[in-house]
Order: sequence, then structure tokens, then C-alpha cells
Amino acid sequence: MADNNGDFGAFVTGFLFGGLVGAAVALLMAPQSGEETRELIRVKGIELKEQVEDTAEETIGKVEKAADDARVRAEKFADDARTRAEDLQKRGQVILDEQKSRIENAIESGKKAAKQKRDEISGEA
Repeated sequence: MADNNGDFGAFVTGFLFGGLVGAAVALLMAPQSGEETRELIRVKGIELKEQVEDTAEETIGKVEKAADDARVRAEKFADDARTRAEDLQKRGQVILDEQKSRIENAIESGKKAAKQKRDEISGEA
């Protein structure tokens, strides 16, 4: 186990040393001067910034469109729900009126039957 830790440490040391040597060689072998490299980095930074701004504007536009679409769909859904609620209310009123009429007819029939029974009883007496 101790051997593995030593091997890993040697690997990390070699990796870091190789990276530093590679960076030094890259700087020495660069085809441009430091001033040209800084200018290139500045220009590329500006281009990257513009690309990010363009992408952000496009994304914001897409998000706004999606929000507008969602709002329109929500309004349509609310209108549909309101229409269905009104329809159900009308149907309920019709059913209520029908039941009320049936109950009134039943009460009227009960009154007539009770009156007939009273008449029969008073006629027998």
C-alpha cells in the first residue's frame, strides 16, 4: 500500500514537471512576440465577449417568447375553464328547476290524495 502512494506521488511530480517544461517550451517556440500574443488574447477576449452577449440576447428572446406562449396558453385554459363552469352552472340550474317542479307536483298530488281521503272519511262518517 505504501508503494502505491509513492508511485502516485512520483506520477504527480512528473506530471507537474512535464507541464511546466511544456509551458516553457511553448513560450520559447511561440511564433509571435509577447506584445502580439497579448493583442491576440485581447482580440479573442473581445470576440468571446460579443459571442456571449449575442447568445445571451438570443436566449433572453427565446425565454420571453416561451413566457408569452405560456401566458397565452394559460389565458386560453382559463377561458375554457370559465366557459365549462358556466355550462355546468346552467346544466345544474336546469336540473334544479326540473327537480323543483317534480317535488311541487308530488306535493300537489299528495295534497289532492289527502283531500280525497279526508272527503272519503268525512263521507263515511
